[in-house]
Amino acid sequence: MTQLSPTPFFATRAERVKLARRRYFEEGLPPSGVISDAVFQSWARCQRLRQEPAQRVAFEPVTASRMHQSLRKNHMLHEAWLAELPQIQAALNTTSCAALLTDPSGVLIGTACIGRAHERLLVVGGRIGIDLSEEAIGTTAPGVVVRTRQPVTVYGNEHFFDEVGVMHCAAAPIRDAAGNLAGVLDVSSESIPFNFDAAAVVGLFAGAIENRLLVAHASEHLVIRMQVLASLLDSPVVGVIGIDGAGRVAWCNGVASRLLGLPPQDQRGTPPSAEQVLGAGIARLASLPRAGAAALLLPNGLKVWARSEMRAPDGHRNLVASARVEPPEAIRLPASPATTLRESNRDLIERTLEQCGGNVSKAARKLGVSRGVIYRRLRGG
Repeated sequence: MTQLSPTPFFATRAERVKLARRRYFEEGLPPSGVISDAVFQSWARCQRLRQEPAQRVAFEPVTASRMHQSLRKNHMLHEAWLAELPQIQAALNTTSCAALLTDPSGVLIGTACIGRAHERLLVVGGRIGIDLSEEAIGTTAPGVVVRTRQPVTVYGNEHFFDEVGVMHCAAAPIRDAAGNLAGVLDVSSESIPFNFDAAAVVGLFAGAIENRLLVAHASEHLVIRMQVLASLLDSPVVGVIGIDGAGRVAWCNGVASRLLGLPPQDQRGTPPSAEQVLGAGIARLASLPRAGAAALLLPNGLKVWARSEMRAPDGHRNLVASARVEPPEAIRLPASPATTLRESNRDLIERTLEQCGGNVSKAARKLGVSRGVIYRRLRGG
């Protein structure tokens, strides 16, 4: 006679988390192997704050002065969010999910796709100015990212407070040029579990916002975009690098760090030179195309496709193609039958750069011109 296999009593993940949750909060047994360590550590922090899972959650906004201060301080982050907002809305409008943007402390400064018929908690907790930190509303994906600086997903009753157990949320950090936390992007669904990889989606859009923020903060940096496929140079997964006037890698995003084999930005010591990590000096990098792409062989043996652009002090693009300003007298050389004025200028700049060890700032001072002029001449402008 055929015997039927017994069905596990706790068959679903939600049931296993519910049991682990009860055993932990009632008996003190660690939920090992059931929830992630990031969520467990968040529970422990909430308990140290003397929070209780059954207590009501007050979704209260921060003070008006703190809110205005946050918006002023994070206006470039907010602008980068607004630039990506149409793409975020297009992706999430037909799902059960909303998008939330917080500042580095967890204060909500941007929302999208909130207000569906099934939503109750999001309508209250998704107001601009609400504090989403652990201290305010316990374990949530944005709150955990604020504490850990690492992406996390928190499902249903993995949230600390019982009342928030209807939420499913995935969040990812947005970092600044120094590798510090600049904000958090979250994708949340109320009552309806994710039916797609929310962590991958939120990571993609967080990367796109981060790229915009890094480039917007660039001031007289040569910005290099790179990837193994030229078609990815206009995508959120592009590697972005900022080269300063001394020819050093001032900053780069996570994609670029991985392509170059560099440690994360906040774990680096002295900034490496561009030639050391990219295998090309300033002259070569500045001559990369503004549109399209050119092949670049990295010192680690990887061939990537790259393009470059110069950023003005105000953070806007320096459209060198339209810059036809005559070079200052300090870099004028008489043209010979075999050499044009433009070629002579470029030759002098390249020789001066070589003498200055690739340091654009030193070369500019020696020639009596701005760094922008150096970059323009190297690019043929």
